[in-house]
Amino acid sequence: MSLKDNLAPGLLLCAFALSNCMAAAGQALTLRPPAPPPAVVAGIPVNYDEAKVGTYQLPDPLLLANGKQVRDPHTWYKKRRPQIVKLFEENQYGRAPGRPAGMSFDVFDKGTPAFGRKAIRKQVTIYFSADRKGPKLDLLEYLPAGARKPVPLLLNISFSANSSAVDDPGVKVGQVWNAKTNKRIPAINGRTFGKLNVLPIIDAGFGVATFNYADVDPDSLGGLPYGVRAMYLKPGQTQPAPDEWGSIAAWAWGLSRAMDYLETDPGVDAKRVAIMGVSRLGKTVMWAGARDTRFAMVIASCSGEGGAALSRRDYGETIAHLVAPTRYPYQFAANYAKWAGFPDRAPMDANMLVALIAPRPVLLQTGNKDFWSDPKGEFLAAVAAGPVYKLLGRDGLDTDQWPPAGTPILHTIGYYMHDGGHGTVPSDWDIFLEFMKMHLKPGS
Repeated sequence: MSLKDNLAPGLLLCAFALSNCMAAAGQALTLRPPAPPPAVVAGIPVNYDEAKVGTYQLPDPLLLANGKQVRDPHTWYKKRRPQIVKLFEENQYGRAPGRPAGMSFDVFDKGTPAFGRKAIRKQVTIYFSADRKGPKLDLLEYLPAGARKPVPLLLNISFSANSSAVDDPGVKVGQVWNAKTNKRIPAINGRTFGKLNVLPIIDAGFGVATFNYADVDPDSLGGLPYGVRAMYLKPGQTQPAPDEWGSIAAWAWGLSRAMDYLETDPGVDAKRVAIMGVSRLGKTVMWAGARDTRFAMVIASCSGEGGAALSRRDYGETIAHLVAPTRYPYQFAANYAKWAGFPDRAPMDANMLVALIAPRPVLLQTGNKDFWSDPKGEFLAAVAAGPVYKLLGRDGLDTDQWPPAGTPILHTIGYYMHDGGHGTVPSDWDIFLEFMKMHLKPGS
């Protein structure tokens, strides 16, 4: 059985655009040499010419629905921010439920020395229903050994089962989704999009936790009946309503459920939890951070269209490409398709998504050759979110000049491009840790 047989088709992640595919924490994994970007996807032409981007006007995150300007933090928090959250819920990601009433935690590995006794491993199963049937989430956690007080933590949402995401034989063998059979099957070691390099994170004074996104909701067109969204379908309902959650909102919901557990862990400073994801999971952490303000930091890698890249910029992937019937319509609310071909008419854009994370730190990492994901579009979204950060007493990017690859901008909003394509490479993780140290201050 091949890797492709074991994973949902979506996990191939636009393989034509990948050069370093899903190096999930410090270890690059190259599937194939970079391929030329596609000219047509799902029958829809793709533009890579800056001269053909066209002109556009972004929606103003500081303009209330009644046309009045937001001039103080109180108005932002009480009026404008809730308006923008609702716009994204109704028009892009979909409304999601809160914490399940019957949710419970089974800490089946309460603290085992790992990685040469430099870390303490914990493993937790998060059950979403009181009867413990249906989808559940396995969370793998490492804390620095000998820590005398709660530590800040990086929560990673992964394409891999926990047993494949780290080199630790003590980890419970996880499961992956097989889209051909619509079943979860045991993960096979070595078949992964990258591994978490745990020790550099531990050595920096942080804890780290990870879980497989497929535990929450399958990444496939036919996966709805087998994930958490099926638990909330009303009698007679076979699909979420047009303004209800797609898979990205479900994966973000899973991050919030992991946070529910982390708030109970005495070894974790739950006020200093960063979240990190790559590609569609970069979109996921952007929405999770926007919706759940308990997360102290967002690190989004190559989130592209549907994430941090401006939709009104006709460059690379577009809304129309995302929601084409053969691609990823299940990842979004059905209403998102209304804006396919008409992004300039949508009431929201990525600058507003970045602004929803304010005043908390957010780092957008990408690659200068990841044309499909529009790295310049992510930069421009960050620039346009700057006024909200300024209003709340924080720093934006403080420049409108797109930096070259290898030149990080690290303020409250951060932006960094490696020289290469889609995903992360080891040098990106140096920047991630620098950004985390700046803002989460391990040891303080």
